[in-house]
Amino acid sequence: MARIEHGALVAFAQELLAQGGMEADKAAATATVLMEGDMIGHDTHGVGLLPWYLDELAEGRMARAGTYDVVTDRGASFVWNGNSLPGAWLLTEALDLACARAREFGVVTGVIGNAHHTCALSAFMRRVTERGLIVQMNVSNPAASRVAPYGGTKPVLTPNPIAAGFPTSADPVLIDVSCSITTTTMTQSLAARGERFPEAWALTAAGEPTDDPREVTDRGGSMMPLGGALKGHKGYGLGLMVELLGQGLSGRGRANTPPGPLAQSAYLQVIDPEAFAGLDAFTAQSDHLAEACRSNPLAAGNSGPVRMPGDAAAAKRRRALAEGVPVSDALWQRLAGLAHAAGLPLPAAA
Repeated sequence: MARIEHGALVAFAQELLAQGGMEADKAAATATVLMEGDMIGHDTHGVGLLPWYLDELAEGRMARAGTYDVVTDRGASFVWNGNSLPGAWLLTEALDLACARAREFGVVTGVIGNAHHTCALSAFMRRVTERGLIVQMNVSNPAASRVAPYGGTKPVLTPNPIAAGFPTSADPVLIDVSCSITTTTMTQSLAARGERFPEAWALTAAGEPTDDPREVTDRGGSMMPLGGALKGHKGYGLGLMVELLGQGLSGRGRANTPPGPLAQSAYLQVIDPEAFAGLDAFTAQSDHLAEACRSNPLAAGNSGPVRMPGDAAAAKRRRALAEGVPVSDALWQRLAGLAHAAGLPLPAAA
């Protein structure tokens, strides 16, 4: 596995996207978010997506240029039609706007319909927390169905990730979880390799629990909601919340025909602690809670230490910035092929 200097890999990804037809500001935002995904350990949502993104641009499924349509804007809330533009750019623009307005309104909520792929939600968190603000986000894809409602057999929902970022006086608390017990990417990857889930994380088309991902990818089965066979009503409820906040408030969802195979709906909210008890008061609580969790006595079989969500991501990010971003040999070969086709030099190893 190679390690590539962060700045060089961002510039390479940006140039590849630009040569694929993506407008300059959108290529820059997308490359930055993909790189952040790799640095914090979400390599399934990092530069490994570049070959797919280039295919989407070439086929016209991802818009290369243009802007969103403002559906409504009341200052503290806004709704955009994303027009199939890159999700990384749309969310970056929306978060920056919400951060600026949060200083005035205290709480700002934005909703986007019809966005292309939005990358790893945790890759956006630091953009907000480093400003001393709180962020909540969730995303669904009404153009796809992967998860059956609890007690049912026909897929209706998508994994519907929920993410949140909270500032502390040190590393932020970063939460990024799926409302399904596993993800589409993991399911497809395991199926392609002929491997199985570690437990029965899916249902067959007849509703029987199974550990075979091919029951989902090839035979009409579904992924279970978070909580599995016994407690899946909890993940099912969270998944409904995500879909209704993003699709319901944007007005673009399953009730009307999505424009293509990927038409994501996103909900985001930025909170300024200064509009409440203040940032210092907030971080006093977040620091205390983080320390109480990290210093917690270890359970049997746990080598520890207890971590806060975001601790591992922060450590990986620091290493990536110091030593280079890790890129697997297989992905490096794919990137080399893209670079050769585009007439671009590959960035050197760190």
